[in-house]
Amino acid sequence: MILIGLGANLPTEAFGPPRAGLQAALDLLDRDEVRPLARSRWFRSAPWPESDQPWFVNGVARLETPLAPEALLDRMLAIERRFGRRRGRLNAARVLDLDLLDYHGRIVAGDEGAGGTVLTLPHPRMHERAFVLVPLAEVAPGWRHPLTGQGLDELIDALSTGQKIEALDAGPP
Repeated sequence: MILIGLGANLPTEAFGPPRAGLQAALDLLDRDEVRPLARSRWFRSAPWPESDQPWFVNGVARLETPLAPEALLDRMLAIERRFGRRRGRLNAARVLDLDLLDYHGRIVAGDEGAGGTVLTLPHPRMHERAFVLVPLAEVAPGWRHPLTGQGLDELIDALSTGQKIEALDAGPP
């Protein structure tokens, strides 16, 4: 199972508000040797750690691709750049954030990809984030963390309090 996280809290010039930009990014992946199999509802979440920046729109998608994890990550980062994402300050507001969360349960500790990107699997902070775990439960309810073996219910119960998240869609996507 290949899982990615999608997030944004700033509009893009080409696609408008964050929700439209996230769907456009997923559509671009779909044209590039990557096939989305399922997507969670979109969720609205407060910035974490807390700040005065706008709330985020987040979701999780389950994918299928022949690409190796490093190549998939490089494609995702190319899409971020196409949307105008400039990496800089940690936890800054952004027009697009695509994270490779899990790739068939592989464990990879900081391998550098072809484009100079560093790949860590599973995503090193996903278990700390409601905006990842809550939508992940919609597309992969039986998923278990590859390192700890914990299921989603256990991980969600262990989240620190104060992470605000709410569904934007009333029902399944």
